[in-house]
Amino acid sequence: MGTYRIRGGRKLSGSIQAESAKNAVLPILAASILTDEEVVIRDCPQIRDVLNMIHILCALGCRARFEGNNLVLDSSNLKGYRIPSVLSREIRSSIFMLGSVLARFKMARVSYPGGCDIGLRPIEMHLKGLKQLGVEIDEMGGEINCRAASIRAGDIYLDFPSVGATENIMLASVFTDGTTVIHNAAREPEIVDLQNFLNAMGASVRGAGSDTVAVAGVKKLHGVVYKPISDRIETGTFLIAAAMTGGEVEISGCDCENIYVLLHKLSDITCKIQSKNDIIYLKSSGRPDAFHIDTRPYPGFPTDLQAQMLALSTICRGTSTITENIFETRFKHVAELKKMGADILVRDRTAVVYGKKRLYGADVYAHDLRGGAALVIAGLAAEGETSVHDIHHIERGYFDLDKKLKLLGGDILKE
Repeated sequence: MGTYRIRGGRKLSGSIQAESAKNAVLPILAASILTDEEVVIRDCPQIRDVLNMIHILCALGCRARFEGNNLVLDSSNLKGYRIPSVLSREIRSSIFMLGSVLARFKMARVSYPGGCDIGLRPIEMHLKGLKQLGVEIDEMGGEINCRAASIRAGDIYLDFPSVGATENIMLASVFTDGTTVIHNAAREPEIVDLQNFLNAMGASVRGAGSDTVAVAGVKKLHGVVYKPISDRIETGTFLIAAAMTGGEVEISGCDCENIYVLLHKLSDITCKIQSKNDIIYLKSSGRPDAFHIDTRPYPGFPTDLQAQMLALSTICRGTSTITENIFETRFKHVAELKKMGADILVRDRTAVVYGKKRLYGADVYAHDLRGGAALVIAGLAAEGETSVHDIHHIERGYFDLDKKLKLLGGDILKE
């Protein structure tokens, strides 16, 4: 499971490079099987979730290899449509395979997906959308069995702008006769990146980034060499860590416009922020002021940065409020932060945080990916030693987190 041993009290300082976005790479991996030709994903992060997704592809008959930081995929001999349950239960994004496997084989079988336990993440919108494309779905024994004589184009209306449902329907629609229109689509940058990837393969997708996405069916897709967008959540995590430790960092390779809402918030609480081209610079100007955030679908404040900002709020001047509108149980890190001396009261979906001058080292446990990252940030700022256990959760989404923090001057040891 693993542990990070952290000695706090050091200001983070220096420069690092942003990784490619986990949440962009995962649906791109699913989309890669839509062609018989070779696909190369440049600067593919070798994190746990990505490696698990690659294992799923290989179980279906794909050949995959890393050449340096580039992932080379060959799905010309793809033969399976059943995603092994032992693999799908390891990763939430295995559900993306429904759309792409259906598009290729007109049938698919997958177990209910795993991932972080941060509340209900129902897949009914995925299944409802696929049914509207003519897919017959049978749920039995913990498995989802899908079959379609043909996948037909149509108008799909999502009850909520679900990122996963939007991506799954996009993938399932690429070979239809006619145009599928997704209404109330998610607008996240990762949706735009999936559109760009599909179009680079010869698909005809437009509208990503708005609430209406249109997929005009084509007959065939071809291979491509593609570099995904940078990881706005990883970038945000390091910026928040610098703010909490009173540090000064520069992150290059960023897609700055995708993280504007965080930059604006950090600027509001006395951090100096500069962004130009693909570089973001942050310098902390002392103890931050209290703040208020409400998580929302993009372009609102991202739920995947809620935990990290909550950690920051524990040392702010004054009282902060953080409302989680996306996932109903995404406050499991609160109990761990309290072990470090944080003063937090949770009322339904809102955490009220009474800022203190400092936190203190403690033994804490990561329960999910982003909550675990928040505990690491808190440990870097705390007085004394913090041990963050069960770091396998964190390694699902951060590549060499300990090594990058060491480059910035953090005192952290992985055991």
